[in-house]
Formats: sequence, C-alpha cells, structure tokens
Amino acid sequence: MKAQALHGHLDALLLAVLERGALHGYAIIEALRARSEGALDLPTGTIYPALRRLERAGHVASSWSTVNGRERRTYELTDSGRRALAGERAGWQEFSATVGQFLGDTPPAPA
Repeated sequence: MKAQALHGHLDALLLAVLERGALHGYAIIEALRARSEGALDLPTGTIYPALRRLERAGHVASSWSTVNGRERRTYELTDSGRRALAGERAGWQEFSATVGQFLGDTPPAPA
C-alpha cells in the first residue's frame, strides 16, 4: 500500500502504534508492517516527518535512548495524543460506516 493512499490517516495509525508503548522510529515502522501483515511498508521519509509533526502538535513526546549501543530517538504517546487518538477512532467509525453504505458487500435495494 502506498503512503499516498494513507493521506489523512497516517497520524492516527502512528498514534495507535504508540498506544501500546514507547518505541523508537524503526520499531514503529516494523510495528506498522507487522500489524498490517506487510501491507503498510512505509519508508522512513514518510514516518519521521509525521512523527515530528505529531511531536510539534503535542501528541507525542520524544527522548534519546541507547539501544544496543546506538543512540535512538524514542517516541511515546502523550495525554493529548490519547485524546487525539480517541477522536480519530470516532471519526474513522463514522467515515467507514458511511462509506460502507456504498462500498459494502450488500448492494442497496432497488428504488
């Protein structure tokens, strides 16, 4: 799946990944790939700018840590991020229910 197809949803996906706990950037990319069974194989050039945007918005906080002798930036969800994720989930439910009325498995009854 291309990053372009995720337009408007990437931030929510990143927040959802971080809901399970703090992760460094590459681990976030791996979590997206694993939870989507490989469908979301996004490049670092897509993920890191989105993480910086979420940090500027106050939805994630980052800190430097050492992992296997390497310095890595670790990201974690803030309270603001948890509220934003709840809003994204509610919006997604409404959106998917509405679109499902048109693209769902059951065609509408003839008028």
